[in-house]
Amino acid sequence: MSDPNPEFSRQAAVPDSAAGRRFDAVLAELFPEFSRSRLAEWIKSGQVLLDGVQVRPRDPVRGGEVVSLRAVQQTQTHAQPQDIPLDVLYEDEHLFVIDKPAGLVVHPGAGNPDGTLVNALLHRDPALAALPRAGIVHRLDKDTSGVMVVARTLPAQTALVEQLAARDVHRQYLAVVVGALVSGGTADAPIDRHPRDRLKMAVREDGRDAVTHYRLRERFRAHTALECRLETGRTHQIRVHMAHLKHPIVGDPVYGGALKLPKGATEALVAALRGFRRQALHAETLQFAHPVTGEPVSASAPVPQDMLQLLAALREDSRLAAERERR
Repeated sequence: MSDPNPEFSRQAAVPDSAAGRRFDAVLAELFPEFSRSRLAEWIKSGQVLLDGVQVRPRDPVRGGEVVSLRAVQQTQTHAQPQDIPLDVLYEDEHLFVIDKPAGLVVHPGAGNPDGTLVNALLHRDPALAALPRAGIVHRLDKDTSGVMVVARTLPAQTALVEQLAARDVHRQYLAVVVGALVSGGTADAPIDRHPRDRLKMAVREDGRDAVTHYRLRERFRAHTALECRLETGRTHQIRVHMAHLKHPIVGDPVYGGALKLPKGATEALVAALRGFRRQALHAETLQFAHPVTGEPVSASAPVPQDMLQLLAALREDSRLAAERERR
């Protein structure tokens, strides 16, 4: 069981070449495993000393001084641990990679005070309470299934956030969309909050940069299985981009629109489409550099049973329709 309030102890010498520079800037270079904002907090609270003396972030260094960092991580996440099963694909002392099931909310919030991924993570490792967002560096929507990485230490979290910001993390999704696409492509359209509905996102000229690459995985009569790769990670990005392209994700309750059935659809397909009550979106593969060793980490989450059944129904409907045409 990990210490819920781990202590960091570091020491380093200020290089002579840093003479005259701000203490906080030099500190960020000496300890790059911690974020600048966290280091600034530690300076102000006296947990970082310069030659044994507390100084201000803006104070200049002379060069040659000894920096001593001794900091206790205070609780950042106050959610209660709960014994919720987790499917862990990979773990070590620095991180977890998990397969999040559809229906599991990531963070506690209004309407979901508990029973979330955060509660489950805190039960598995209480030390995560000392990390912002319990170590979570990216999220999946409640009804999107699939692979996620969670940091177990502050340095690992900082490094993973930086990889995501630099677009160095490979995130591949499986999506089933409405419409029989003839080719893949790239959706390069900025996204921000919907101007009228604050619960939705929308493509907006004044939005944040958002890029989704997609290619055909399997084509059916009136639907397509797509492999989607995120270049950026905006809220609801794939869902918004596919709806913007007039190919919304099957079952999407927010962006999906009315149910569309191909002519002469089999009873099995009708039942599968009517019964699919979440977006048919699965985070399939995650690849990144290990935040400590730098070694490549690759993890894949198997396609969940509900999506496998949907794909099987689409496949069978297409097969039977092709047989009718040949007669």
